[in-house]
Amino acid sequence: MSQVLAVRPLGFPWETQDPFLFCAYHRDKYPAGNKDMGVDPEYLRGRNIGQDFMIKDGWRMYHGSNIPGFPYHPHRGFETITINKEGAVDHSDSLGAAGRFMAGDVQWMTAGKGIQHSEMFPMLNEEQGNPLEIFQIWLNLPKVSKFVEPHFKMLLHEDIPIVEIRDNNGNTTVVDVIAGKFRENKALRPTPDSWAANPGNAVGVFTVKMEAQAAWTLPATLPEAKRTIFFYRGNSLRIGDREVEVDRLAYLAPDQDIVIKNGTEEGFLLILEGKPINEPVAKYGPFVMNTQEEIQQAFSEYQRTEFGGWPWDEREVVHPRDKGRIALHDDGREEMR
Repeated sequence: MSQVLAVRPLGFPWETQDPFLFCAYHRDKYPAGNKDMGVDPEYLRGRNIGQDFMIKDGWRMYHGSNIPGFPYHPHRGFETITINKEGAVDHSDSLGAAGRFMAGDVQWMTAGKGIQHSEMFPMLNEEQGNPLEIFQIWLNLPKVSKFVEPHFKMLLHEDIPIVEIRDNNGNTTVVDVIAGKFRENKALRPTPDSWAANPGNAVGVFTVKMEAQAAWTLPATLPEAKRTIFFYRGNSLRIGDREVEVDRLAYLAPDQDIVIKNGTEEGFLLILEGKPINEPVAKYGPFVMNTQEEIQQAFSEYQRTEFGGWPWDEREVVHPRDKGRIALHDDGREEMR
């Protein structure tokens, strides 16, 4: 049996397997920012402001009007894992929590019974460009956890385990262990009610950077797990006995050690794996539940309660330029690095 079960092109968003819902990959080459950490109005001409998802001049505004990003919006019934590889992301939510996370940092948010949040991309540099590269992964919650209390957590890059593998030819592969366990290296703890919080669910989230010609072995996981590898930058990749082109995803056999060899350029991968939840999924917009009736209930409750309201003065919240990395927790604690 082949170790590669299927290969498919990457779309937008990226297709995932249970227990994940999808992955949105954002890579934007933003210009220099203005005094308000936004885009100079002259660059906004000709854009569909509020719904700007088409790449023009190398970047998009998404739902932002002056600052790129996603102004406040609700979620219920799942989690987001946002991995920052380059640039700045400002988080604010209806719990009163907030944060700015930078390259290498991760934000983990359990929406649970309902939360509003914003994710804006402040353009901190006024003298040169502000490139951004992030992954936002949606991880489902089982029925028993759909209505847990919302929770927000920052994982700072200094604390995230990084594994360096050198092959017999001296070529290096670097694995960032965002969730789960890679070899003997355990990730930081996720939010307490996450599907990933139970080691028995074998949830793994890894980003991988490979030097040209580097080779390494991806260890086997649970036989019942689902495993996907996303090859999003490079020129070629050999997974087991299968050649895979760039901008492809591959479903892999979970219960086998798999040798991965890179091509002649640097290669970049995202790996998602975990035991499936195996429950019905009903999703519409920002809500993920088990039935359509629960989706209607979510919309009704949001219209009535706004999941606690929005405690911030702006829809597009950005934090002061000089704050640097910050995590403001809903209990008032503030961490800065």
